[in-house]
Order: sequence, then structure tokens, then C-alpha cells
Amino acid sequence: MDISWTGLRGLRAALFSALVVLLSSGSHVLMSQVPLPPTLVAGAFAGVFAIAYALAGRERGFGPIAGLLVPLELAADTVFTTGQHLCYGPAGGPVAGPLRAMGLDALCGGTPVGGPLAEVTGPVDAAALPASPGPYTPWLLLGAHVSIGLLAAAWLRHGERALGRSLRAVAAFAFRPLRLAAASGAVPSGPARVLPRSARSAAGARTRFPAHSVGRRGPPVLGALARA
Repeated sequence: MDISWTGLRGLRAALFSALVVLLSSGSHVLMSQVPLPPTLVAGAFAGVFAIAYALAGRERGFGPIAGLLVPLELAADTVFTTGQHLCYGPAGGPVAGPLRAMGLDALCGGTPVGGPLAEVTGPVDAAALPASPGPYTPWLLLGAHVSIGLLAAAWLRHGERALGRSLRAVAAFAFRPLRLAAASGAVPSGPARVLPRSARSAAGARTRFPAHSVGRRGPPVLGALARA
């Protein structure tokens, strides 16, 4: 079993999708102070899960994770803005009239997601809001989304690495007895071959080294004859 196993692949894709949808929906509700349609949130999760599952065939590094998480987070934010306007109107109230007749009940029905979170900052005073956002507001929001996405990608990368190391350690421990058995089976277990006595003595002579040596050579023959 490795990190691309079907069960772990689905679990990794589900964790990735939940993180993307949670970050995007939570930040969007906090900033807009308007809840989200539940069907839209579920659809966003299903779409992100399908993409993440298709790309979760192997362990991913920080670059691929961040390169997928940040664009998906921004895309989900755009989808949530559109859904809020369709279901609750630009001012946050329920849409009535011809838009309801277009079949939006299926999209906008159910308990809105993030209702308590939308009330954290209190009600919005429309009179106190500026007529148009400042020139730097979109860039600040984009920077916040990108920063949060990069932090989430770093967290996911550490999780990927820890999961991969754990699986490799478990696999090495689980298959160690099998490797030992295979190694012991590869060693020949037949009776030892007995060499003849002459071959053993010749082999011993070739490998035996003298421990002491005594020189018994006398003087040269010519010198001995001259002295005689």
C-alpha cells in the first residue's frame, strides 16, 4: 500500500477539498456578512474533490499543491459571490419575483451556510459604507486569499510528507520477515562437499605459512676449496 492507494487517495482529495472550500467560504462569509446557499457549497466541494482526486496519483510537493489550491480558492470565491447575488440579492435579502420562477429554489433552498459566522462582525450599516470600494481593496483581498492559500499549501505539504514516510516505514517493517525468509531460502542447505585427503593437504600446504625459518646454507663452495 502506497500513497496512491484508492482509499488514501480519496482521503487526501477529501481533505484538500474541505480545506479549499472551508477557507474560501469562511473568508467570503466574514467579508460579505452574507451566508451561502448549501447546494452551492456542496457543488463546490464536489468539483474540487473531482479535480484533486484526479491529480492525487502520487505524492505532491509544495509547488503543485499551491499552484492548484490558490486558483481553486479564488474560483470558489467567485462562484460564491455569484450564488449570493442569485439567491439572496446584492443586499443580502431573499430574491423574489421572476428569478424564483427560473428554478432557483433548488439552488437556494435549505438552511444557509455560515449564518452565525456572518453575524460575528455585527450588522452592516449601509449609510456608513462608502459608495465604492477603495482602489486598493481588491488587491488587499487578493493578497489575503493568496497568503492564506500558501499557508494552507505548506500545511498540506507537511502532511503529504509525513504520510509518505509513515507508509514507507510501515511497509518496510511489515515485509521485513518476508525478505529475511527469502534471503535464507536462497542459501543452499544441502550436505557439505567433502574433499579428498590429498586435495585437503594440498590446499592446506598452499595456504600454510611458515612461522619460523632457519638458515642452514654454508659458505660458497669455491671459498671452502681455497681454504682447504
